[in-house]
Amino acid sequence: MLIRIGQFDCTECWDGVFYKKLSDYPRITEWEIQSVLDFMEYEKDNGRECIIEADKSVEDAIEAYKTTYNTGKRIPVPPLITECTACPSYKGCMTDFVCHTSPIVNAVKILKCGKLLSPIIARNMPAKELKAEKANAANDPEDFFEYIMFAWGNCQAGDRLVMERKLGRFPTEEDLSIRFTPRVRFFFKYDKLIKHPNAVFDGVLPLKIKNEVVLSDWVHAVVVPEEYREITENCVPETLRSRVFYIANDCRDIWEWSAKVYEFVKCIAH
Repeated sequence: MLIRIGQFDCTECWDGVFYKKLSDYPRITEWEIQSVLDFMEYEKDNGRECIIEADKSVEDAIEAYKTTYNTGKRIPVPPLITECTACPSYKGCMTDFVCHTSPIVNAVKILKCGKLLSPIIARNMPAKELKAEKANAANDPEDFFEYIMFAWGNCQAGDRLVMERKLGRFPTEEDLSIRFTPRVRFFFKYDKLIKHPNAVFDGVLPLKIKNEVVLSDWVHAVVVPEEYREITENCVPETLRSRVFYIANDCRDIWEWSAKVYEFVKCIAH
């Protein structure tokens, strides 16, 4: 794996390259260093070595921090991460919640079984076949399909990814606004979910979890677009009924919807 650290639109892993955007380039924070080292550790555990391309000052800072990192000390997540500032409402990622987004067909299955499942379990397919699918546009390696992925709570990436897979192409501005149809979002408190026994930090996502997540044990809220109420109401188990909410999409675009559901979830007390 190649790690490129610098000025990009956002932090992402695509076709064998980890693009790490710094919030204050070329200065790198301890949180950002930790995420790079998390990525390297994850890749090493899966038999892949990493090469870093970065300014010498950045490489030196990462090397100097390795001793601290190897002690197991973790830097707490900042309240706001500004590596990606595309979000118009927050200019960054709010880190109190993470979410997993699913199309309605999959969401019904998730609600019925009461679990989020990794792709290889949910689809009962070997990782090799999932990797070869056209939907794997980023050319993710086989081990990625053993995990459930999460984005930050105010992020639009989950809805966008579902849309990309449905369209078979990158969405246009029109797709993200007047044609936008929101999907079902499963929200979790970040500081709680990181205690899941199968939680893994890969340096790219807030976290991912191997195999499964039992919703009744971990989920904070499930947000279903109002248009899907009739489809989902009879699929919700009793243990989750108080945590499933139906919200009307009266928003102009994907950004406004993401902000609306995030602000709604913040106000839910358990």
